Amino acid sequence: MSFFPCGQTRREFVWQMGGGFAGLALTSMLSQDGFFSRHAAAGENVGNASRHQPHFTAKAKSCIFLMMNGAPSQVDTFDYKPSLQKYAGQPLPEGKAFTNSGGRKVGFLTPAFRRFLPGGDSGLLISDYFPNVRRHADKLAVIRSCHTDSHAHGSALVAMNTGKTFIGRPSLGSWCVYGLGTENQSLPGYVVILDKRGGPIGGQPNWSSGFMSAAYQGTLFRPVGDPILDLRGPEHVTRQAQREQLDLLARLNEQHLAARPGGDELAARIGSYELAFRMQSEAPEAVDLSQETAETLAMYGVGQQPTDEYGRNCLVARRLIERGVRFVQLYSGGGHLEETWDAHESIEKNHGRHGAEVDQPIAALLTDLEQRGLLEETLIVWGGEFGRMPFSEGQNAPGRNHNPYGFSMWLAGGGVKGGMAYGETDEFGFEAVVDRVHLHDLHATILHLLGMDHERLTYFHQGRDESLTDVFGKVVTGVLA
Repeated sequence: MSFFPCGQTRREFVWQMGGGFAGLALTSMLSQDGFFSRHAAAGENVGNASRHQPHFTAKAKSCIFLMMNGAPSQVDTFDYKPSLQKYAGQPLPEGKAFTNSGGRKVGFLTPAFRRFLPGGDSGLLISDYFPNVRRHADKLAVIRSCHTDSHAHGSALVAMNTGKTFIGRPSLGSWCVYGLGTENQSLPGYVVILDKRGGPIGGQPNWSSGFMSAAYQGTLFRPVGDPILDLRGPEHVTRQAQREQLDLLARLNEQHLAARPGGDELAARIGSYELAFRMQSEAPEAVDLSQETAETLAMYGVGQQPTDEYGRNCLVARRLIERGVRFVQLYSGGGHLEETWDAHESIEKNHGRHGAEVDQPIAALLTDLEQRGLLEETLIVWGGEFGRMPFSEGQNAPGRNHNPYGFSMWLAGGGVKGGMAYGETDEFGFEAVVDRVHLHDLHATILHLLGMDHERLTYFHQGRDESLTDVFGKVVTGVLA
């Protein structure tokens, strides 16, 4: 049997040639199906955060996510359980299988540490950790049947932000900007403001754009001083000189990119330089609270303790969405353990401290948005990465351990039906049992309220149409107005 110079036999050559014909047929079929046009469009969008059309008309145009880092206790805040008083001091009934994170001690059923009172015309029960938010009960849709996939802070936070417990996926804010763009080309479409005590466990992957272009990742803002470190150039370099430098750099980068098509990161870098230049004039103004009235500052608790920091952050969030920013995430709690809502030591001590920091500012944000006519087009999301157990952490211990099986979050604003509770946990607040809402369902609902179909909002990556909910999730229609 003779060989070609390349080392193939005639039979091998014919066999491989036949495979090529099959490839031609597959290419034709994929082209007719629109496969290549769809994914070419995804590539052309790299670095382009300009405004896009939603899948359908929606009331909400922007989202503010109030992230309670560390996981607040549902049975002490928004899910009143009288059975905890009735059966106080008894163990969780048999048959309630669970994984107790961290090997911590399991104690006895423990009642809420503060009383619950009805709020608004709806009579929605909310605890005394949130007396100011309670006045807005008729605006809230409390989802009491949330559940998630992890009882560890790091992976649960990443999951709440990206839909998966592992890092490397685009965050919720990135999907929103990818799908809708931003209405202000001089500010980022997605802004994250951390607690001064530190960032969440896991750090940057919580606001990462993952496999998307870096143009869609969250931008960290500081509420005081320059919002972004090193944003301003040297004082001896004039704005005109800086403009000329950026123009030259852009031409060189574009030449480099033209010779190497598909350089997504370089395209994003070019866009980031331009955005940074525009932000030099607009970003400082966006966080300049001296433009606000004394009454507004007092309403948010700015200049007072313990509300000053979170009050500033909530006020900055309102100013950002007024200026066209699409997604803002505010963290309460930073670092670890008692510096966050992670109340292992004492619910009263921990939630009393953190609740006092955020209750007034959150209520002020709801009031302010409503007075300015912005609440109807702004979706507010409140919650943590999971909840807490209905039993104490050990005997005679006032803390509670992690609970991914059932917890509460609430929505308010654009497109949300207020004054209601959706879903239920069991009589002890341990696990979701009625109208269960997985984090995929929550994400699908948030996207829906912003005018996006979570099944159609996809990004082609490594041969697959990726999505935030990854073929899972359903819209929680019961909370829609």
